[in-house]
Formats: sequence, C-alpha cells, structure tokens
Amino acid sequence: MTATTVPNAQKAARKATITLEEPLQRGDTQITTVDVRRPGAGELRGLKLVEVLNMDVSALATLLPRITNPTLTSGDVAALDPADLLQFGIETAGFFMTREQATAQGYPTA
Repeated sequence: MTATTVPNAQKAARKATITLEEPLQRGDTQITTVDVRRPGAGELRGLKLVEVLNMDVSALATLLPRITNPTLTSGDVAALDPADLLQFGIETAGFFMTREQATAQGYPTA
C-alpha cells in the first residue's frame, strides 16, 4: 500500500464552523462560533465509533473537547442547546465519510 498526499485545500475542507443558536458564556467571553475538525485516530481513543456515529451525547462530550476551537469543555458540551448539539453531531458524523460519500450526501469536500 502506498501513501498519498492530500492537497492542503482538501485537508482544510475537513473542518466545519458551527454558529451556535444559543451562545455559550465563558467568564466574560461569549462563544458564538466553534470550529470542529476531523478527528485523528488518537482522538477517538476510548470511544466506540458506533456511539459517535449515533451521536451519543456521552461520546460527543468526550470527543468534542478534543476537536474543537475554541476548545469546548465537557461542561460546555453539557450546556449546549439541543439544536447546537445536533449540529455538532451531524458535522462529526460527516467526517467519517469518504470524500466520495461526502460529495454524494452534499457535504463540502474541497
């Protein structure tokens, strides 16, 4: 098997920005948008992929602090509006598709 290099433009497409319906308050800072990126294998450590793909709240609470910017804490995840949590789940599940599958489902790939 040979490794292939993915152009930077395609790598960059493996992230999403979520605008929160209900901003999070952290001290004096209000968080209104959060970047979420495709997890690496190490960031999935201790998680069952089926639980992540099923958008299990506990699995998302473990994974999101590893792949968000600004970094969401587990407390932040617990405080998310359900609509926002669903958006994180949808975007995260989309990262597990191949580029071909993502294109067929309407996810951006480049």
